[in-house]
Amino acid sequence: MNLMSADAEGKLSISTNLEELHILHAALNEICHGIEIVEFETRIGASLEEVKGVMRSLDEILAS
Repeated sequence: MNLMSADAEGKLSISTNLEELHILHAALNEICHGIEIVEFETRIGASLEEVKGVMRSLDEILAS
């Protein structure tokens, strides 16, 4: 995975491959559904719904 560009608003463009996306998706799935994390938002830095949203975005990319 490589950073291609970043703008002043915090938007990033990255270059990655399907294997890396599958790894990221599997990790997010485990975080959301596989293990219980006490104080989820504090430890992860995002709410469960935000993380599920990222996972849904990855689902869409992987399905295309």
